[in-house]
Amino acid sequence: MRLLLSTKFTTTIRSAISNTNPSRNFKILTVSSMATTPKPNEEGTAKRFWDKFSKESILTLYTPFVVSLASGNLKLDVFGHYVAQDVHFYKCFAQAYELAEDCADDDDAKVSIVELRKRVLQELKNHESFVQEWNLDLSKETTPNPATLKYTNFLLATASGKVEGVKSPGELATPFEKTKVAAYTLGAMAPSMRLYVFLGKELKSLVDGNGDEHPYKKWIDKYSSEAYQATMLETEDLLDKLSVSLTGEELDTMQKLYHQALKLEMEFFSAQPVDQQTVLPLSKHHIPTEHGLMLFSDFDLTCTVVDSSAILAEIAIVTAPKSDQSLPESESQLARMTSADLRNTWEVLSREYTEEYEQCTESMLANEKVEVFNYEGLKTALEQLSGFEKRANMRVIESNVLKGLNLEDIKRAGERLILHDGCMHFFHTITNNQSLNVNVHVLSYCWCADLIRSTFSSGGLPTMQVHANEFEYENSLSTGEIIKKVESPIDKLQAFTDILKNSDKTNLTIYIGDSVGDLLCLLEADIGIVIGSSSSLRRIASHYGVSFVPLLPALVKKQREYVEGGVFSWKGLSGVLYTVSSWAEVHSFIVGS
Repeated sequence: MRLLLSTKFTTTIRSAISNTNPSRNFKILTVSSMATTPKPNEEGTAKRFWDKFSKESILTLYTPFVVSLASGNLKLDVFGHYVAQDVHFYKCFAQAYELAEDCADDDDAKVSIVELRKRVLQELKNHESFVQEWNLDLSKETTPNPATLKYTNFLLATASGKVEGVKSPGELATPFEKTKVAAYTLGAMAPSMRLYVFLGKELKSLVDGNGDEHPYKKWIDKYSSEAYQATMLETEDLLDKLSVSLTGEELDTMQKLYHQALKLEMEFFSAQPVDQQTVLPLSKHHIPTEHGLMLFSDFDLTCTVVDSSAILAEIAIVTAPKSDQSLPESESQLARMTSADLRNTWEVLSREYTEEYEQCTESMLANEKVEVFNYEGLKTALEQLSGFEKRANMRVIESNVLKGLNLEDIKRAGERLILHDGCMHFFHTITNNQSLNVNVHVLSYCWCADLIRSTFSSGGLPTMQVHANEFEYENSLSTGEIIKKVESPIDKLQAFTDILKNSDKTNLTIYIGDSVGDLLCLLEADIGIVIGSSSSLRRIASHYGVSFVPLLPALVKKQREYVEGGVFSWKGLSGVLYTVSSWAEVHSFIVGS
């Protein structure tokens, strides 16, 4: 058990699952964290679009080209190819601004566009300094590659008015129709500017320790500069002004153009021909015939937005009879509490759990903090947590709050369960890649493995290997008993090691988790990835000498230290865990962008 109906996971109704049995007069509710409730957005159109589609920027950071560039060991001829391709982008931008100027009706907008075009032409001249700085030979790089053409053709088509729902250029009769094309054009250009500023700042933070020795410092300084950021902000400001008069439908069209431009930029960076060994994607180094790739993941809050205990509690409460309501005959043999009594009982259990968890945590931190990683000390401390989790589960069983839940209701709730963005897509990608032959296991404290299986099955992954506790049923109704399989950090570690023992290959192991209960598995795995920002996880792990390193800087460091002909090695029990903020990072690292 992780958490019940605590205030940390205040629930809201997201949708209702229709019940196929007409004799029952309730609906099953799915829940999600209030953290997902959108806040009023006072930002401009451009910034709003960027925030919505920021995943593409993360994917771009994790491309072999960008990581190699950040590390400083990107081959010069690869960089030269990139610079040559970038010239085609700038020429296209200059042409697009010229077309946008012709369409803009407002004099101030025209002035702004003319100024932005002048800066693009100046950037083209500045590229000559790159050529001289690195003594590049661009004579053979005159033809745009396919990824470059995809973006330039898209931008010029947009600037020419070749957008769905827009009249052909010769039919743009009114000033408003022309201004709309200018707005769309800026919408297809602004994400490129914002992406370069983002990359420049991220790379600058990664290479600052190298001082003036970084070979591509001039490139990084340019795109992280205040001057370039000012140009980006002017571009976005102009986009915001041009979009003021657009209808909701037209703003939707602009949003699609913005997203498409950002995706094409990411594809441009992904397509750069990096003909050298790179630390990512990890799958590139995997040879299925020689060794296995074993991937483990937690479920609650690692994959899901809400802890499964809260979902099961909500099902129990919503499906329980009211005080004046009789049960259907099929359920009368399993006496259940009323919904009001159930809610009160859940609240008591939740309060007791939270209070005792905090006491247990303080007890684990009672000894002096260590500076050197102490795995055995941490494992001993987590045995206290294991005992606590098992006592908490026993209280839940004895309270009968899980009695009478219908298996079909649980499955329907699983089908509607909200997962973190990119989670299901990652599992789809990695399990469907036959060449990888990855073995995937889900390890969870969840009381009911049927909920997990239903979630993945509804997402097209019916064969996912799930290791969790199970409900005991009588005629598809839960008895309130739990078949205990994985209740604690020690149980998770046992399941983890048992799976590896039964493998007939040498495995590279990856574990993805978010909580204290995942700590031992995270550390035992060759690569332990912490997703999210659990304060209790960091507090306890740090107390026993565990270090947390953001994944991207770690990859850049590995790439920088790589010696030609060597290998990129990963080792468990190093005391180092890698942190990410999203499944997009996990996907980019393991599978690629």
